[in-house]
Amino acid sequence: MKSKERTETDNGPAFWQEETAALLARLGVTSEGLSGDEASRRFTHFGPNQLRHTKKRLLLFQFLSKFLNPLVLVLLTASVISAFTGDVASFVIISAIILISVTLDFVQEHRAGQAAERLRQSVAVHAQVLRDGSMREIPLSDLVPGDIALLAAGDLVPGDGRLLEAKDFFVNQALLTGEPYPVEKTPGELRGEPEVLSANNIVLLGTSVISGTAKVLICRTGAGTVLGDIADTLITKAPPTAFEIGTRRFGMLIMRLTVLLVLFVFLANALFHCSFLSWL
Repeated sequence: MKSKERTETDNGPAFWQEETAALLARLGVTSEGLSGDEASRRFTHFGPNQLRHTKKRLLLFQFLSKFLNPLVLVLLTASVISAFTGDVASFVIISAIILISVTLDFVQEHRAGQAAERLRQSVAVHAQVLRDGSMREIPLSDLVPGDIALLAAGDLVPGDGRLLEAKDFFVNQALLTGEPYPVEKTPGELRGEPEVLSANNIVLLGTSVISGTAKVLICRTGAGTVLGDIADTLITKAPPTAFEIGTRRFGMLIMRLTVLLVLFVFLANALFHCSFLSWL
């Protein structure tokens, strides 16, 4: 759950607004960084520093599931009846409309999934952190809230964190904000800044360092980061729009009417002893 991937700082002020000393105390971090045992405990609690991803079904099954819409089923039934009665033109037209509509829906959903996967892979594979008072290079997935990361020009930011020290530090955060120019980041508190993307005393997962050096206290990792929130919106099935709800309800109405008409025809056939084909 996402609440597990957030840190204790989410119960108080935002990590870019809190005083540095209070933030360090809340996370239980010293100038020597985390100990190996504490890092292992936090890794067990927060999980790996990875964006959330879901198990994918085969593309064929994803495509076929698009045909389960009630209106699509009604149209498919109509096309089959048209072919059965010899109206080939109607069968071809209806089938083409269904195929184009379902294909467009499938392609849009597939592209959204691919965008989420690219976001998940657009992070560094290793990070330099302070553990037990010494600098270590660890896999990015092992990073935990409370780690102190060392960043330099060319690095990708391994998590959402608060700047402790910085020297001529500029980052490119176009991935998150669309800003074309590097942004300078400096340590300090920003009590009046409510927006995380506007705060200049923090760095965010997935952004890159253009110049300078910095020491960063990691506050959020994995799916609990801003980048993780963006990725979640891409992989999570969006709620149906008003148009989709209306289309589904209309399809169900047509399906019910069709079933009632078929039952009426069979009943009339039974009462008048007529052939079913004579009604077509």
